[in-house]
Amino acid sequence: MSKTKTSVRVSDLSKRDTQISIGLIGLLFFIFGFVTWVNAILIPFFKIACELNHFESYLVTFAFYIAYLVMALPSGYLLKRIGFKKGMMVGFIIMSVGAFLFVPAGLNRAYPVFLTGLFTLGIGLAILQTAANPYITILGPSDRAAQRFSIMGICNKLAGIIAPALFAAVILKPTDNLMFQQIELMQGLEKEAALDALIARVVHPYAVVGALLAVLALLVRVSPLPEIDTDHEADEVATTNATKKSVLDFPYLVLGAIAIFFHVGSQVIAVDSIVNYATHLGVDFLTAKNFPSYTLTATIVGYLLGISFIPKVLSQITALKICTVLGLLLSALILIVKHPIHAFGQTVDISIWFIVLLGFANSMIWAGVWPLALNNLGRFIKTGASLLIMGLCGNAIMPLLYGYWADHHSLREAYWVLLPCYAYLIFYAFYGHRITSWSSK
Repeated sequence: MSKTKTSVRVSDLSKRDTQISIGLIGLLFFIFGFVTWVNAILIPFFKIACELNHFESYLVTFAFYIAYLVMALPSGYLLKRIGFKKGMMVGFIIMSVGAFLFVPAGLNRAYPVFLTGLFTLGIGLAILQTAANPYITILGPSDRAAQRFSIMGICNKLAGIIAPALFAAVILKPTDNLMFQQIELMQGLEKEAALDALIARVVHPYAVVGALLAVLALLVRVSPLPEIDTDHEADEVATTNATKKSVLDFPYLVLGAIAIFFHVGSQVIAVDSIVNYATHLGVDFLTAKNFPSYTLTATIVGYLLGISFIPKVLSQITALKICTVLGLLLSALILIVKHPIHAFGQTVDISIWFIVLLGFANSMIWAGVWPLALNNLGRFIKTGASLLIMGLCGNAIMPLLYGYWADHHSLREAYWVLLPCYAYLIFYAFYGHRITSWSSK
């Protein structure tokens, strides 16, 4: 990437500029969360309005997140060519186009067009994520990177709590439980008209989102966010990486990308499946829509504990180990424990609360994996970040596996897909991150 006189190295940033930069990235993570976690409501909403089975409804997550696999490496090359700041602007513009595609999709109840809009949103978000995550790794001491990722995670998950609630408030009505029951009894033109009116509710909200994303592209363009130079390596890092030809020469990075795949896949299953699972167990839809927010709140609690205790009380690698083991334990409990429990004013099966607690288990995994995977990459950091972003396609693939199993077996049994996810994450936390050579020598 060509350098200009306005380029700024991390070492040249003042404490104030660093804090401003982290604050701007925090805003980006809030936006990432807002656009991403609204899928928890879109999945059951589209399932009703577009008459889908479980597998088809989880194409929402597939279309959105498969864009990360398609665009991750091109995003790295784009950032090398035009820089982080302009790359973020391009990402927001692409996301704006994706949001505006919801307008014709909603007016015509065209599920494939909705999926195209989600895919386009995912492309823009892949570019933004590829640019934003390295900032958090670089802007500060490496042993506090998990703290900074926790702060970003809070921004992301707060948006995740607000987005489904706000979206549900806009598109759902208090009488919808009765209407959903009536739609199942309707036939012919009457049913078509009711479903058309239902899906049309998304048109205005996404038109507003599209306009706001276009404005954010302009704000990034005029913001003071510095163009950070990641192409210069410290002498020690340059010597260590002298024989490296590509990011594939870093085993801990490649294994980290796989860890991201399983982490995000398990995380999105916990958040996006809980509404359908709760309604399957007899909870009404308008009550069940709150459970994704409970799950994300549990994640925020984990982030706050991480900010408080890392690295004073425990290291970020220890936090990663604790969370991966807890995730495996909770996943097993979902499958084997069945018992109604009264909590927060409602009586539901305890397995629902185990899913909610997965939010806590997932809290420090992303924050733990990224610093370990990007450690000492030097000039490979942009491409390395792209490889990790490719791992986000786990959000596309794992929910489809869950949906397929749910259709052919049961919604509870489908949670078995979480077991291999957390088993691999345990491997990476305890051993995989220390592998620096593919040779057994």
